[in-house]
Amino acid sequence: EDVLARRRHVLGEDHPSTLNSINSVAAILHSLRLYPEAVELLKDVRARYLRVHGAKHPETTQVTRNLAASLSAMGRTHEAQQLTGRKTNKGKRRFGRKRR
Repeated sequence: EDVLARRRHVLGEDHPSTLNSINSVAAILHSLRLYPEAVELLKDVRARYLRVHGAKHPETTQVTRNLAASLSAMGRTHEAQQLTGRKTNKGKRRFGRKRR
């Protein structure tokens, strides 16, 4: 978080390196199962990516997926689905029809 604070101060809130650092900190929080903290950071960084790069930018898409994953991990699957436009099956996949 010290690196993040320095980047925010020196480069500014919307600099690509700052945004990348925020996303990285959020990923660490997610891996530690600190989902509410990860969601808070990801919502902020997603809004910045949307404003700076737009919805179709690869980084915006990745942050959106990260946010959806953290929301889903918290049991907020409806919000996750709204973000991604997909249904989440909590790790379950469909592999087509059952063969006989």
